[in-house]
Amino acid sequence: MKITGYLKARQKLIDAALDSYLPAENEYPKEIHRAMRYSVFSGGKRVRPILTLASCEACGGNVKGAVSAACAVEMVHAYSLIHDDLPAMDDDDFRRGKPTCHKKFGEGIAVLAGDALLTYAFELLSGGKDPAVNNEIIRALAEAIGSNGMIGGQVVDIQNQADPDLPTLTYINAHKTGALIAASCKIGAISAKAPGKKLDALKRYGEYIGFTFQVVDDILDKEGFALALGVDGAKKEAARLVAKAHRELGIFGRRAKPLGDLADFILNRKK
Repeated sequence: MKITGYLKARQKLIDAALDSYLPAENEYPKEIHRAMRYSVFSGGKRVRPILTLASCEACGGNVKGAVSAACAVEMVHAYSLIHDDLPAMDDDDFRRGKPTCHKKFGEGIAVLAGDALLTYAFELLSGGKDPAVNNEIIRALAEAIGSNGMIGGQVVDIQNQADPDLPTLTYINAHKTGALIAASCKIGAISAKAPGKKLDALKRYGEYIGFTFQVVDDILDKEGFALALGVDGAKKEAARLVAKAHRELGIFGRRAKPLGDLADFILNRKK
């Protein structure tokens, strides 16, 4: 299956699961549930949960058993975008061509919608069949999004709005964007009960493509790494990172083909 077909099939699976997990729009109190669903179903590509499923697959795990973990990852991602768009953060009025959550529902509901998605993600993770696996996944996700992970990256981003230098950009990238992407891969491996060697390889793979994701974003937006390294330099850096990501997949054989294709997809995306 070509990567576009694989992505569509996996996105359909994840969307159906998210729809079943999230409270219905008409469930009281309606406004918070409408805001949660509005933000989750705002047109995202589902790259992070797809990476979770593909990583589980690469380790020989049952993909169906990783769906709830993948959905939890996407809920955390949606929460992070809601808060990132707030006036106190990046102050964005639109995301993916639609009004951001706070423009649609007001700042108070937007903050609470993000909080609710984050909370529900961990509730969902706690319900898996194997408590030991649940705990390991919860720990991996919490570490990735805390003050030494995604939130830390957001803090440094807020504090360095005016032309951050390359080391600062690297820190922001690795934490604000890369940490959750790396955790998505690690969580897939944990779901499959993969041994440490494979788990570490997938975490490194995720770190490389997480970094690539932001570098490509900067190339497309003509900011960040594109300004620091020049467009050609940023493109070379992205290609170097993807080559390193591919090398991490060697121990998985053919089962890792979707992950290899996903790395190339992230490198070559145009939007």
